[in-house]
Amino acid sequence: MRLEDLVGLSLEALRAHRMRYGLSALAVAVGIAAVVLMSSIGEGTRLFVMRQLSSFGTSVVGVHPGKVSTGGIPGVGGTARKLTLDDGRALRRLPGAVAAVPVSFGTALVRHEGRGRRVFVYGATCDMPAAWSMGVAAGSFLPDIEWERTSPVVVLGPRLKRELFGDLNALGQMVRIGEERYRVIGLMEPKGQFLGLDLDDAGYVPVANALRMFNRSELAEVDLLAATPEESESLAVRARALMIERHRADDVTVVTQQDGVRIVGNIMNVVTGTVTAIAAISLLVGAIGILTILWIVVQERVQEIGLVIALGGTRRTILAWFLCEAAITSAAGGVAGLIAGIGGSALLSGVVPGLEAYTPPWIVAAALVVALTVGLAAGVAPALRAARMDPVEALRAE
Repeated sequence: MRLEDLVGLSLEALRAHRMRYGLSALAVAVGIAAVVLMSSIGEGTRLFVMRQLSSFGTSVVGVHPGKVSTGGIPGVGGTARKLTLDDGRALRRLPGAVAAVPVSFGTALVRHEGRGRRVFVYGATCDMPAAWSMGVAAGSFLPDIEWERTSPVVVLGPRLKRELFGDLNALGQMVRIGEERYRVIGLMEPKGQFLGLDLDDAGYVPVANALRMFNRSELAEVDLLAATPEESESLAVRARALMIERHRADDVTVVTQQDGVRIVGNIMNVVTGTVTAIAAISLLVGAIGILTILWIVVQERVQEIGLVIALGGTRRTILAWFLCEAAITSAAGGVAGLIAGIGGSALLSGVVPGLEAYTPPWIVAAALVVALTVGLAAGVAPALRAARMDPVEALRAE
């Protein structure tokens, strides 16, 4: 039997039992749609976070006070040492560290002639633009002064400048941050958001001013800039060793961009594993549906099978016939699920602000292969049953 005859015969059988096969295909479609939808959102989220991390450069090593995990015996050992400016200076002297930026931040009311806006105010140093890959659009960034020295100067993000000054020139103007007066010495280039924080709607002051403004004695973090992305891992190791030596305890968290990528990857793996488990249930239901439908169909088409064998059809032909029906059913469900998954992810990313979705080609290929495999696996037993029928007994059957 030629392939086109086999496909035509299978399509005719599917049309005769379209409701049964349609429901089986629907179960496969639901499973495939769930996998494609969640995988697309997961991949879009991963790419979004990667872009966010990359926007700050690939050579930044963050040193944060505290640990993300707790160890030791409660009440024994441990340390409560803070991350200080002295720690930051010691970190800056590490081999491979091009720059170090001590950071402290909080929210404050920034006002100018009746206009006020509560925004994040970051305390940093003159090396911040290089470390965070940010540019200055006009004027200059913070002056190169001792970290303990305060200076009443501020650099505004573009959105904060627009909200306070409109189209007027802000350079040289005075603003109030809290109860203190600051002179605007620079305007930042647009940077966008980082994990939900709008860096364009912020002000930047010397770190000593920020520590005093927010009544802090501890830095929020120290960001180190490695010479190359490849050196960031070794710099992180040296930074951790130095902090253990200074604090006599491992009480800081050192994070490189590679760590961030690994964390995102682990989260996505958990999400993907959970979705795959849920989708596997739907695919299992679809496989059971195809198996059940074909088993019943074989029983109902005994005479038809006997007639095909009597006309010269081999057992291999019968086997291929029913496997073709199973493959077409599952492939139709797979294609429908693929369209629903891609369409659903596009719809969600368009409706939900900040949600991104991306369907890589390998997901499309994997979805079709899985759907086809499920259908063929479910159709093997009914197809073998049909192929092993005795033609004489089959023709005698009513």
